[in-house]
Amino acid sequence: MEDIDAIAVLQDPVRRRLYEYVVAQGREVGRNEAAEAVGVARTLAAHHLDKLTGAGLLESGSRRLSGRSGPGAGRPAKVYTRAPGERAVSLPARDYRTAAELLAEAAEEAGLDAGLCAAARRRGEALRGAAGPCGGLDEAMGVLAARGYEPFVEGDAVRMRNCPFHAVAESFPPLVCGMNLALLEGLLGAEGPVRARMDPRPGECCVVVEVSKNNVD
Repeated sequence: MEDIDAIAVLQDPVRRRLYEYVVAQGREVGRNEAAEAVGVARTLAAHHLDKLTGAGLLESGSRRLSGRSGPGAGRPAKVYTRAPGERAVSLPARDYRTAAELLAEAAEEAGLDAGLCAAARRRGEALRGAAGPCGGLDEAMGVLAARGYEPFVEGDAVRMRNCPFHAVAESFPPLVCGMNLALLEGLLGAEGPVRARMDPRPGECCVVVEVSKNNVD
C-alpha cells in the first residue's frame, strides 16, 4: 500500500511536473529554481515538494545556494533530490524481481554470460526493428529516454542517470551490466554513427553512448 500511496501523490499535475524537473537535473534543486521551472509560485512549489518528500519520492536537505560561507552568506535554503528507493505497483501482486534475481544467479553460476549477452543483443535488434542504426546522438537520446534510461549530454557523449535493471545489477553487476551493454548495442545498431561502451560511474548507468570512432574525422 505504501507504493500505491506514493505513486498516487503524482496524480496532481503540478506535483508531477515538479518531481520530473527535480529528477531530470541529477543534482540538488532549490524551491525558487523548481518554482520558476514549472511556472508556479514559490509557496505552492514548496508545498508540493514537501508532499513529495513526505511520500518518499524526494529527499530534502539544506545548503547555502550562494556557494559562500560565513557572515553575509545568507541562510541555508531547502533543496531536493530524488530519493534512492524504487516504487512499483502490481495488481494483483507479482514478484518479478525475485524471479529476475534467481535467473541471474543461475546464469552466473552456469557461466551463461555469453549466451545472455547474445540474447540481449538480439532483443535490442528486435526492438529497433527495421529502423536502421541510430543516426546520431540526438536520435540516441530519444531512443534511450523511451526505454527509461534518463539520458543527458555530457561533453561529446550521452550518459544515463537511470539503470532500468538497477535492482538486479546491484547483486550481479558483471552479468547484468554486460547484458545491458549488449541490449543497447542491438538497440542502437553496431554499424551506425554512435556506439555504446562500458564506462561505469557511481549512481548512473554503467554504459555511455558516444560518436563511433569510425565516424570521427
